[in-house]
Amino acid sequence: MTTDISEILETFDFLDDWEDRYKYLIDLGRELPELSSDERIDANKVRGCVSQVWLITNVKAGADGKSVLTFKGDSDALIVQGLVAIVTTLFNGKTAREILDTDVESLFAKLGLQDHLTPQRSNGLRSMVERIRTDAQNALAVA
Repeated sequence: MTTDISEILETFDFLDDWEDRYKYLIDLGRELPELSSDERIDANKVRGCVSQVWLITNVKAGADGKSVLTFKGDSDALIVQGLVAIVTTLFNGKTAREILDTDVESLFAKLGLQDHLTPQRSNGLRSMVERIRTDAQNALAVA
């Protein structure tokens, strides 16, 4: 996906109707590369999501030796797939410390997600973020 988080924020700000924002979320999700059946396994599932969500984390050492994380994700639900796109865009290419220091709640508030998602989708979104934070903590512990 070539969109960055600032573009997502700008587009959400530009779209004043939530129906249009939902369409945009769906479009973001469609931009994600589809995971193979080998990647859609139980070990990659995010617990706490009503829809099926798979998240794959790769950790590599950056030039400065710090752990840099990248993510691939997918879902069987269109809007949730868009949420996966937002979360992976937000965190891709960041160090473990940057991930842990990111104010996710502030970003979600700017997008207005907490006011326009069902409680189940909000829980799933939190579960995705918690999974990423756990992976970042694990990367720091290994480093």
